[in-house]
Amino acid sequence: MNKTFRILKKAVLYTFSILLLLSVAGYVYLYVLPKGPEITATQKINNGIDSFVLYAYEGSERKSIKVWTYKPENWNDKDKIVFVMHGGGRNADDYLNAWVKLADSNNLLIVAPEFENKFSKYTTNDYQEGNLFTFFGTKNPKSEWAFTVVENIFDHIKSVNGITNEQYDIFGHSAGGQFVHRMVMLMPESRIGTAISANSGFYSLPDEKLEFPYGIKNTGIDLQKSYNKRLIILLGELDNDPSLGTFRTTDLAMEQGAHRLERGTNFFNANKELKNKNNWTFNWEIYTIKDVGHDYKKMSKSAIEWIKNEL
Repeated sequence: MNKTFRILKKAVLYTFSILLLLSVAGYVYLYVLPKGPEITATQKINNGIDSFVLYAYEGSERKSIKVWTYKPENWNDKDKIVFVMHGGGRNADDYLNAWVKLADSNNLLIVAPEFENKFSKYTTNDYQEGNLFTFFGTKNPKSEWAFTVVENIFDHIKSVNGITNEQYDIFGHSAGGQFVHRMVMLMPESRIGTAISANSGFYSLPDEKLEFPYGIKNTGIDLQKSYNKRLIILLGELDNDPSLGTFRTTDLAMEQGAHRLERGTNFFNANKELKNKNNWTFNWEIYTIKDVGHDYKKMSKSAIEWIKNEL
């Protein structure tokens, strides 16, 4: 009996030690070691497709991020700047290419950050959930939020290129749509003019009893300020097939709806109900694009209408 107990005790201690070692190693790799592409020399954005790499966090060299750009020949200071947020494939260059013709015909400077992560299939906290929390559930400082990185990129572009624009517009599709609607909710002080969240997989509902990212518990969100921002929830009429893309099927996600079209509608209605209850200003809108499914190229083309027509 004693021998069995000793063997069991050793097995438990051994297992615990291995798990602890793996956790420490994982934390060091994800949050301590410097990572990202090599920093590029500071220079002005060239016409056409271009890219640069800068440090993601202000005053820190721990993480770098690649930023793709497209600048039409006739673009000048004060013309529109649009951030384009990629989907779960982290394919910023593909999203940039989808906006090239749109940029030329509407004279837009396109900025597409690339939130590269080798483990993006297993972790989403660093991008579409805003990096509010680490993979292990501990809080990150606001200076390391993914939303703050967008603001840092905007400051960099303004400084290096002598741009005086006071705001930018932002479009995101799928995982990028998640990023955009959460950025509006969590950082209403950001310099976003028009935000377009297209075909998000799931949402952060305005429910203070639900843990983030399904709700807003312990996030400190001031929804009254969030509702002052212009947010367009853009849905594809045919985006009702959960087999397309990466579709979260946890119990809390499925409570939001059976597919993206339903989830987007329920998210908007939940926020509208809250604003009606409190009689708050509400600058959010919802639109459904006919004959379009989970397609970032077609949704990008549709988004131009709201980029061109500011309030």
